[in-house]
Order: sequence, then C-alpha cells, then structure tokens
Amino acid sequence: MDTAPSNTPAVRKKASKLKQSITDFFISLYRINQFILRFFREAFMPPFEFKEIMRQCYEVGVRSFTLITVTGFIVGLIFTKQSRPSLSQFGATSWLPSLVSIAIMRALAPLVTALIASGKVGSSIGAELGSMRVTEQIDAMEVSGTKPFKFLVCTRVLATTLTIPILSTYTGFIAMFGGYLNVAQNEGTTWSSFIQDFFSPLTYIDFVASLIKSILFGFTIGIVGCYQGFNSSKGTEGVGKAANGAVVTAMFLVFIEEVIIVQITSWFR
Repeated sequence: MDTAPSNTPAVRKKASKLKQSITDFFISLYRINQFILRFFREAFMPPFEFKEIMRQCYEVGVRSFTLITVTGFIVGLIFTKQSRPSLSQFGATSWLPSLVSIAIMRALAPLVTALIASGKVGSSIGAELGSMRVTEQIDAMEVSGTKPFKFLVCTRVLATTLTIPILSTYTGFIAMFGGYLNVAQNEGTTWSSFIQDFFSPLTYIDFVASLIKSILFGFTIGIVGCYQGFNSSKGTEGVGKAANGAVVTAMFLVFIEEVIIVQITSWFR
C-alpha cells in the first residue's frame, strides 16, 4: 500500500522521458524529411555548380581509388579461396567462376563499396561540414548571399550518387580479377573460359539491381553525411559526433536498403 505512492514520481519521470524520446524521434524524422525535400528542390534548379560537383567527384572517387582497388582484389581472392574446399567436396570446382560472379555482382561489389565509402567519404563529409558549421562559415555564406545548402550539400550528394556506382562497377571487375588469379593458379583455367563462366549465370536483372543499389547507397551516404554535418553543434565535440553519426547511420541504412532491394529483386527472378 505504501510503495505505490513512493514509486509514482519515478514512474512519472520515466514516462516523461519516454514521451520526450518519442517526440524527439518524430521531430528528427520531420527534419530529415525536410532536409531531403530541400535537396530535391534545390539540386535541379539553376544555377548549377558543375565545377564543385566535379571537384567532389574527384574527392569521392579518385581519392578512394587505391583503397577500393586493394579491397576489391582481396574480396575476390579470399572469397574464391574460401569457396573452393566446399565445392571440391562435391567435385564441383568448375562451378567456382559462376559462384564468384553471383556473389560479387549481386551483393559484394555494391555492399563493400558502400561500406568503404561510408567510413571514408561519409565521415569526411560530416566532419568537414560540421567544422564549417561550428566555426560559423556556413552562417557567413548565408549572410554574403551565397546559397550554402546548394553549394555544400547538393554538390556532395550528387557527387556520391554519381561516383559510388562507378566505384562499385570497378570493385566488381577487380574482385573478378582476384578470383581469376586464384582459379587459374589452382585449376589452370584460361582467361576466356573464366570470363564465359563468370558472366553466364548473370541476367539483366542482376545488373539493373546492382546499379540501383549503388545509386541508392551513394545517395544515402551523401545525404546522411551532409545532414549530420550541416546540423552539428556544440563546438569540436559536435564535429566528432557528426563524423561518427554519419558513418554509423549510413552503414545501418545501407544494410537495411540491401535487405529490401534483395527481397524486391527476388520477386522478379
């Protein structure tokens, strides 16, 4: 009888915190939605910042080239090496190029590229825009009549959306080359025979789905990094949180999008 009244303030406090958390969540969803809608309003309206878009494509693509090359090669080589023992038990090592092609082109190439870009590009965008926000450079651009959202956000999101599919395609071919080296070393397969077996199980749907995934992954990485950086606060601490939030959120969304697209694609096969 006496414990219920004494717990009432604690229960009310927990209920208040829960209510505030739910409110903050929906406010964040609203802000994110407005941020994305603002991007689509301003990205395709003149004037267009072609020079800055090209510079951001260079930052996203060319500066990630070495890391993407090494990672793609290792993925193809290791996946082929690890798959051989299982197939050899059934005498089906001749299926190895087909297995590698399905795994790489359908899933690994876009996913690995997106995860690398989330860590490298997403954190860079979040930290760069976050530092500009806390040092009031963005406010100064607004005062001077420059459109900071169009120049800073739209260019970076368009750059990641255009560049990630190119990097993903490159990752797939580098991984294919890594797989070929392993197959050729162990099976003596020729390059022409490997290429024929590699592309034979792939269909038009596989290439379209991979392209759509790459475009969506690139847009997600860019918009998340820009949102985290553009809305950062609390000084240098906010810059760190913006970079970390960009990486974690982008990776989480990439995995969610991967699951959804794979499920949708399976309906058309």
